Amino acid sequence: MTTTSTRHGAASDAAGTGGLRLLDVSLTLGDGEAAVTALDHVALDVTPGEFVAVVGPSGSGKSSLLAVAGGLQRPTSGQVHLAGTELTALSDKERTAARRRHIGFVFQQSNLLASLTVREQLLLPLHIDGRLDAAARARAEELLEAVGLSHRRGHRPHQLSGGERQRAGLARALMTSPAVLLVDEPTSALDRVRSAEAVRLIAEQTHAHGTATVMVTHDTAIMDAADRVHEMVDGRLS
Repeated sequence: MTTTSTRHGAASDAAGTGGLRLLDVSLTLGDGEAAVTALDHVALDVTPGEFVAVVGPSGSGKSSLLAVAGGLQRPTSGQVHLAGTELTALSDKERTAARRRHIGFVFQQSNLLASLTVREQLLLPLHIDGRLDAAARARAEELLEAVGLSHRRGHRPHQLSGGERQRAGLARALMTSPAVLLVDEPTSALDRVRSAEAVRLIAEQTHAHGTATVMVTHDTAIMDAADRVHEMVDGRLS
């Protein structure tokens, strides 16, 4: 399922970053006899413009993989490199700043703020980061067009369908032009048709923006959109 280098060459050149790299990463939760190995010597390299899917059953370590890759949790051992920077060597404050600048998260639930319109949801991350300017507003409009929500820009979450909320969450994650996009079970609340549409959209945006994307899922029916597929079992990545 791996694609040729020509498919992503332009995106990779445009990105100019090192993507995502996990080197011999392990994560142990708990202590003593109650300790559980969530990640067991995981190695993963995702280049800019590449869409990688990680499949596996619940409890296999997929969520732990995203948490460590996104700097939300420090691994017990190993290294995580994001856009050429070693996340595991940063302080908590520096890691938070790196997440905000370089990582986009798409969660199972869209986690949209009920009081904000779709357009405002996209602008909020850059407002928090002090980078809300004309270019940011123009990018928001471009992303709304890309995800098919231009006509819903003024609507609030309760006025959107499940698929529309998922697309709004994806557009928000892409607003900061992240080097890495981490996607957690994006189709869990969608029917088969909308699931296929959501994953196709993630693939399109990954290739178009030169983002290194990792999607974790238990749904093997949506794997064809990925450039590469790994299986995770008991904390080990095939």
